[in-house]
Amino acid sequence: MERVDVYTRQSLYLVLWLMCVFLLAAEPQASVGLWVGGVIVTGLGSWVMSGVFAIYPRLSPFPWQRAALLAGACAVYLGAVGLRSDVDTERGAVAVLVVVNLAAGIGGLPDNRITVAVLLVCAGVVGVTGQKVSSAGVGLAVAVFIVFTVRASLWLYGIVNELDDARQTQSRLAVAEERLRFSRDVHDVLGRRLSTIAVQAELAATLARRGDERAAAQMMEVRQVAHDALGEARELARGYRPTNLTQELEGARSLLRSAGIEVDLEIGVVPRGWHEAAGWVVRESVTNVLRHSSAAWVRIAFEDGCLRVQNDGVAGAFQEPGSGLRGLAERLAPLGGRLDAGREGERWTVVAHLPGPGPVSSSVHTLDNTTETGRPA
Repeated sequence: MERVDVYTRQSLYLVLWLMCVFLLAAEPQASVGLWVGGVIVTGLGSWVMSGVFAIYPRLSPFPWQRAALLAGACAVYLGAVGLRSDVDTERGAVAVLVVVNLAAGIGGLPDNRITVAVLLVCAGVVGVTGQKVSSAGVGLAVAVFIVFTVRASLWLYGIVNELDDARQTQSRLAVAEERLRFSRDVHDVLGRRLSTIAVQAELAATLARRGDERAAAQMMEVRQVAHDALGEARELARGYRPTNLTQELEGARSLLRSAGIEVDLEIGVVPRGWHEAAGWVVRESVTNVLRHSSAAWVRIAFEDGCLRVQNDGVAGAFQEPGSGLRGLAERLAPLGGRLDAGREGERWTVVAHLPGPGPVSSSVHTLDNTTETGRPA
């Protein structure tokens, strides 16, 4: 962007100063006033143009002081040198310099009213200097050309500037999206693990109070779950942890059984492209069952492009979708899926609509095509 800025500015400044040098050098007997005035007017025109550059594409803060100095210098230059000269070419050089600098300095502002006023003034300057009606037309043509050149250059500069802003915004959004992904994964993965630890620790405490020898083994399971949670947290931090639907289903069955909840799995053919998304749904749904319900049974089934997770724990605080389900719905939407959750009589149902082969591929993966019902020992 800095290179584009330098290139655009230098190109326009170069045009102004080349025209100044060309017009003045074309006069073999040019007076000192012609040279001094031309240099001053061109310098002020470049100064005003830099102010327009600074605010483009806005109109404020308008460089009124710079524009006033330029207009005053042009008036003095035209009256003191141009109109008093007896040489037609010298008067023409003054008029062209005034027109070019007014059109380049002020005509770049993206306001049609200012542009029309500048064009009329430029046409009048050349018309008064040349003392012909056709001269006004020439002045208008020169002014239109200069205004078009400056406006086109500024327009291109603005487009590049917007693209640069869009690129920076895209970078910031990518960072924000990655943070959101990480927070969701932490919520899904560690939330389930912590729920498992809580359930198994409570069971171990109950066994310990009874003097049951299985309490020690149960605590070792808690220790193993904590180690697994630590490993998953490290994988999340590295961004390498994939979601495996089979593992999620097995983990959900094991976790629900340890909590004393009957599990009914009816999973047949799940499109390979939807495996990861289905794993999200299973993970979040099972976590909600453990944290927010008093369910006695849970049924997980996939049929006709719908993954359905039902439980009978609608009593208590489990009444409406929480932030986890809302976040899950937001993750499914860009993939073409949809999530519905709510109460159906005495059941709480989460339905993930996963149409077609999925966002990754059209290949399918067949899990155990059986109905499996288990109750904890």
